[in-house]
Amino acid sequence: MLPMNTIHVGDNVSFGGHTLSVIAGPCVIEDLDMCRIIAETTKGICERLGIGYVFKASFDKANRTSVNSFRGPGLDKGLEILGQIKTEFDLPLLTDIHETYQVDPVAEVVDILQVPAFLCRQTDLLVACAQSERVVNVKKGQFVAPHDMVNAVDKIVFTGNKNILLTERGASFGYNTLIADMTSIPIMRKTGYPVIFDATHSVQQPGGLGIASGGNRQFIPTLTKAAIASGADGLFIETHPDPAQAKSDAACQLPLDELEKLLTSALRVWNAVRESA
Repeated sequence: MLPMNTIHVGDNVSFGGHTLSVIAGPCVIEDLDMCRIIAETTKGICERLGIGYVFKASFDKANRTSVNSFRGPGLDKGLEILGQIKTEFDLPLLTDIHETYQVDPVAEVVDILQVPAFLCRQTDLLVACAQSERVVNVKKGQFVAPHDMVNAVDKIVFTGNKNILLTERGASFGYNTLIADMTSIPIMRKTGYPVIFDATHSVQQPGGLGIASGGNRQFIPTLTKAAIASGADGLFIETHPDPAQAKSDAACQLPLDELEKLLTSALRVWNAVRESA
């Protein structure tokens, strides 16, 4: 495998090194108790498996299919909840940034600022996130070729910030369909920065239910193992105790009680790939 810049997050998590790390949590912050359940359960699983863990949740889902869809608690309340999770469970955090004014307050609480896929070419947003000096995770747009993500990297590096992650989350393939192209992982790794595989959004069917997105969560394990075998440096997984009742992405979040089995199998593939490299 190509040598990789190792990106450190918090005290104990790294991407691009010799250990598997995962970014996991609910799609959107529903309430503090839900976040606590997911953070505590996932932290326990990752500690048992020796996997680094970053908690993720969105305070606002600005690109929901319907104007009536639940978006989250908003910036102030969302950061309050994220801050409580960080303090209670001693976990690094990731959340989405949609507008430049959100960068400064979010950077005071969160370790990784995530640029959503639809916004991965927004220069002002990329630069503002980079200037926070936090780690910046850029999701590859569904409409962007993997080799073109070097331009997003260059916009961040231009500011002097080299704490960069890239995330593969599927490419548009006709209407309401995504396809996960595993060749995008080694292509994006040529930038020298770690590539994360988003195992749950890659099975999404954008707008597939008319007023909401659909999904095929049964393919999450298959794509996860394929991505690790293709060289992914980490995983991004949205998980929920009862996905059918989730307020966002109900069709493609992984049931929380299936997470340990998934990560166990992913770790086996990770170890096999690294041992044979």
